[in-house]
Amino acid sequence: MGVLDAMAGRVAAGSTLDFRPTGNSMVPLIRSRQRVTVAPVDPARVEVGDIVLAKVAGTVYLHLVSAVDVATGRVQISNNRGRVNGWTSQARVYGICVAVDGVPRPRLDGKLRTS
Repeated sequence: MGVLDAMAGRVAAGSTLDFRPTGNSMVPLIRSRQRVTVAPVDPARVEVGDIVLAKVAGTVYLHLVSAVDVATGRVQISNNRGRVNGWTSQARVYGICVAVDGVPRPRLDGKLRTS
């Protein structure tokens, strides 16, 4: 189990977490080792452009929502460099990035899961 798997479990259980992911696939939105804050999300409320913590094909990513299929309850997850990781069910979207280095992300109203 990787670090993001453990984070996904904690966020799915209701915790809001700060951590420092590594990698360059989300530059310039998130740079390697920047502090991110991820909170539980209502997956039915995510939109294209949101940064979410989600599992796609067995791997957990902190990546962008690049498409939403409301009819099937699925979201497409991609990095910020054009690579599509794939489609996943809303049930596998655990959290949403609410801040990067303490700077709040836009368009969060009504998206956070409170229970």
